[in-house]
Amino acid sequence: MNRFLSKDFLSGLMFIAFGLVALYFGWHLAVGTSVRMGPGYVPRMLSYILLGLGGLICVVALFTGRSEQAEAPKWKPITMVTIGIIAFALLLERTGMLPALVALVLISSLGGEEFKLWEVIGNIVVLAILCIIVFKVGLGMNISVVEGVW
Repeated sequence: MNRFLSKDFLSGLMFIAFGLVALYFGWHLAVGTSVRMGPGYVPRMLSYILLGLGGLICVVALFTGRSEQAEAPKWKPITMVTIGIIAFALLLERTGMLPALVALVLISSLGGEEFKLWEVIGNIVVLAILCIIVFKVGLGMNISVVEGVW
């Protein structure tokens, strides 16, 4: 019974669950062929890869002697990262990319074990520069950095 509660076995089940959910939601899409891929080709193939990988992980976990018990989820990081992503989504169109990134990084950083303000500021600066280079300059997307300014 311990092997069914091991980290490896449960992570394999998670891969299988994601693969099944992706198959369910992409089942109505036309697959096409390898030469003329339809909109459902890549999602279905990725779902099959997830299912196969999850099955392999589960089998290996059952037949190996190692079985580390799964620990209880850490709710603080999960909650803070989720709140950060929601804040980013709500702020992006209203205030622009820079304020949304600041909110995302600040809120998500509060979920960690230790909070160092200088590291968070460094992360914000680097992420803002990279996002401006990639999305504004590289891809030429029409995303405002700060709403009404740039």
